[in-house]
Amino acid sequence: MFTTANLWNKDGLLVRDGLWDRMAVLMSGLCLVHCVSTIAFVAILSSAGGMLLDPLIHEIGLGIAIALGLFTLGRGVLDHGYIMPVAIGSLGLGMMMGAITLGHDAGHSGQEVFYTMIGVGLLALAHDLNYRATH
Repeated sequence: MFTTANLWNKDGLLVRDGLWDRMAVLMSGLCLVHCVSTIAFVAILSSAGGMLLDPLIHEIGLGIAIALGLFTLGRGVLDHGYIMPVAIGSLGLGMMMGAITLGHDAGHSGQEVFYTMIGVGLLALAHDLNYRATH
């Protein structure tokens, strides 16, 4: 039976199966696809760029990434005791936060995408390490 306690119970189905880490890796992958597709769409259809480059999309996505990172990586430290996934994940989130401050309109859009992609890759690596340490 699914209960809220199963989310925090080490023997609970959701924690044991690594659902939250897999969801976080999926979100990282979706972010990477978003970044690459935005560049492609802007190059092909400049009218789509306004919608895809909206700062609100990036701010919401960063908020989701931070929330998932805190929940899954923090839970992982409590479960397995290894700090490395949190350290790598924090570096990745920090790079993503720094990249979002560059902005699209300041002539730094290439740098923003570059640093965001590195940050997303580090965050995905952290979730993978967390998943491997838990299982």
